[in-house]
Amino acid sequence: MKIFLVGMPGSGKTTLGRQLAKAVQLAFVDLDSEIEKSEGKTIPNIFQEQGEAHFRTVESKALKHWALSQDQFVLATGGGAPCFHDGMSIIKQNGVCVFLDVPVHEILRRIGVQEGRPLLGSSDLAEREKKLNALYDQRIACYREAHIVLENASVSDVIAAINAL
Repeated sequence: MKIFLVGMPGSGKTTLGRQLAKAVQLAFVDLDSEIEKSEGKTIPNIFQEQGEAHFRTVESKALKHWALSQDQFVLATGGGAPCFHDGMSIIKQNGVCVFLDVPVHEILRRIGVQEGRPLLGSSDLAEREKKLNALYDQRIACYREAHIVLENASVSDVIAAINAL
C-alpha cells in the first residue's frame, strides 16, 4: 500500500505521517527531505537560487519516482506537490490520497513565523495569514480531489477512513 498525505504547509503531513507509518508498519517518506537530499540544498535555498519553477520540476520528478516505485510507504508530500505537473493524478493512480484539511488559523498557530517556508515569506503574522489564505484558496480544489478528505485528523481517523474505502 502507498499512502500519500496532501495538504497545506503546516497541516501536519510530516508529523501525522510518521505516526501513521509506525501504526501501519510502513516506511515513512518526506518528499521535501528527499528533494533536499537529492539536490544537496534546503528547500528555501532551492527557491532562492533556482526559483519555484525549478523546484516544482524537481518535486514532480521525486513524486513520480516514489509513486512508480515498488515500495510501500506513507509519503508526506510538499504542500504544492499535488497541484503542479499533474501531481494529484499521479498520486491517485498509484496509491491512496488523504487530504489533511486544517483551517488556516490553526496552521498559523502551529507554524507562527517559523522560517523555511519560502511561499510564506514574511515574519509578520498578519501578512502570513493573508498569504496562507490565498494559498489555501488556490489549492483547495486540487486537494479536494483526494480519495479521502479529513478535517483535523488523527492517526486512527486516517486508518479508519482508509479501511472504509
